[in-house]
Amino acid sequence: EISDQSPSLPFTAPGQNLDFSKFGDIEIQPLNKIKKITGNRLQQAWQAIPHVTQFDKCEIDNLEKLRLKWKKDNRDPDIKASLVPFFIKAVGRLLIEMPQFNSSLHSSNENLVLKKYINVGVAIDTEEGLVVPVIKDVNDKSILDIARELTFISKKARDKKIKLADMEGGCFTISSLGGIGGTYFTPIVNPPEVA
Repeated sequence: EISDQSPSLPFTAPGQNLDFSKFGDIEIQPLNKIKKITGNRLQQAWQAIPHVTQFDKCEIDNLEKLRLKWKKDNRDPDIKASLVPFFIKAVGRLLIEMPQFNSSLHSSNENLVLKKYINVGVAIDTEEGLVVPVIKDVNDKSILDIARELTFISKKARDKKIKLADMEGGCFTISSLGGIGGTYFTPIVNPPEVA
């Protein structure tokens, strides 16, 4: 069950009060709880956190060959052979090398909380809206363990069985365009994370 731990925003976008029916037929569709919470949190994050995006390219032909071999040889239905588990594992290692990215600003705004654990969130698009389940202690897990857990938690999210505890404790979130395509995008930081 998802609960809103952030205050409701009194935000109205320009044009939001416009009577759209004067231009043609419309349909009013209520937002579900997840979409309301996600919208409020993303709006707050965009306004409160300085966002910087850096784009780069790297050659991953060998990694893709490894993934395709894994996919061909995979006999475990509980594992989806994707690149995301490799990214999760790489992020885990980078958070050790760059502990400033595995931190949060203390509520006093005078201290940085450096986390000794490494939990990576993965943005999952569901029919109900965007959710971010967290894979905990990624540095203690193999890529296959991460893949198995990612497949399980993604299915749980899409089947509307995700719980708040499944989405707490993230240090860093990965947003992947793999499912929808595209080349570059700027994700919104998921507070209290810094990246």
